Amino acid sequence: MSTAAERRADQHVVVTDLGFGDAGKGVTVDLLCARRRYGAVVRANGGAQAAHNVVTPDGRHHTFAQFGAGTLAPGGPVPTHLSRFAVVDPFALAAEAVHLASLGIADPFSLVTVDRRALIATPWHQAANRARERARGRGRHGSCGMGVGEAVAYSLARPEDAPTVGDCADPAVLRRKLRRLADHLDAVRRTLGDAGDEEDPDPQECLEAYLAFARRVRLVDEEYLPRLLARDPVVFEGAQGVLLDEWHGFHPYTTWSTTTTANPLALLAEAGRPGDARRIGVLRTYTTRHGAGPFVSEDPELAPLLTERHNGTHPWQGAFRVGHLDLVAHRYALEATGGVDALVVTHADAPARAHGRLRWCTAYTGADGTPLALSPGTSPDLDRQARLTAALEGARPVLSAAPDDPASALAGALGLPLEAVFSGPTRADARIPAAP
Repeated sequence: MSTAAERRADQHVVVTDLGFGDAGKGVTVDLLCARRRYGAVVRANGGAQAAHNVVTPDGRHHTFAQFGAGTLAPGGPVPTHLSRFAVVDPFALAAEAVHLASLGIADPFSLVTVDRRALIATPWHQAANRARERARGRGRHGSCGMGVGEAVAYSLARPEDAPTVGDCADPAVLRRKLRRLADHLDAVRRTLGDAGDEEDPDPQECLEAYLAFARRVRLVDEEYLPRLLARDPVVFEGAQGVLLDEWHGFHPYTTWSTTTTANPLALLAEAGRPGDARRIGVLRTYTTRHGAGPFVSEDPELAPLLTERHNGTHPWQGAFRVGHLDLVAHRYALEATGGVDALVVTHADAPARAHGRLRWCTAYTGADGTPLALSPGTSPDLDRQARLTAALEGARPVLSAAPDDPASALAGALGLPLEAVFSGPTRADARIPAAP
């Protein structure tokens, strides 16, 4: 009979950010892949707008976007699978591969499998995305400007015209879809009165690049992932955070992506393995948000004390914002994703760096001074989420003293065991609590 520890080791793992993103999913996946060998890191949402920073103990640094953050594992690179829920940008993937090669990863493309059904984010999507953000003026949503949301929206409006990874192996189909995308961009610009500040993409250049992409990576069908899941445990590496979820985030300052555990669990269920996963939530000892949108516990005075080497002001996304740990928002995220099984806490060194200035936000008061509760809706309802956004923009935090051991206290407040605590940027900075 297998022990509980053995069963746990054989389980798939889902890594989810319980904040606005940037909590440390990359270093969490890197640690997991250093501790045992996984069959793959599977990306089940988002696209090239993800930015998961991994610093190895020997000082190498890479910002993972589409490659899985197990690529620099000490036992050798863990392969990456881009599932049908990922939005794939072949140009960005190629740039990422070049940097990984400079870090000593031989032939990074050979590590990648891609579901043929996954959408492609193209330069036309990117240009349309940026035109929409420019048109919003001071009301920008904080998009990363990578065209991921535009690709999803286009596929919903015109599914027969949306390019997929499988089309990259079919020049005739791909050429037709790229031409229609060029017409779409022209229509968006006319509607918005946007002249554009970039050159129009070259259809032939893109066609040749996408055909080359299809030759370099392995394109797979819907049977590939179920076979992989039956053979080896995998890590599902989430992108963005639950508080940016397309349905549970604070609309319209959200991503066009499901950032909860829903997509990995759906893929497991499709493979006949429902619930066969250990879910790990990731949080910092303080709360951050990159870009526009409500942030109740924000405190600009903390920013110079808690500087970020790998996060800063982004030309499209906006400023990297810092605030006190928002227990209200993180409890909301935990409920919205249906719970997790364990917690990773990063930036355990932040309280010392902040010289005692960090607090915990334990409640909200509304604009009228009355308590403001936060709970997920029972069904997708963007009008409800927009009303919630309006309420949060006028809310004020109720702050209390931060505990001496914030990682343990945070795990206790959320009722979760600690998986790991990071006091620095590398896997060597992780403390693994004793199993209960």
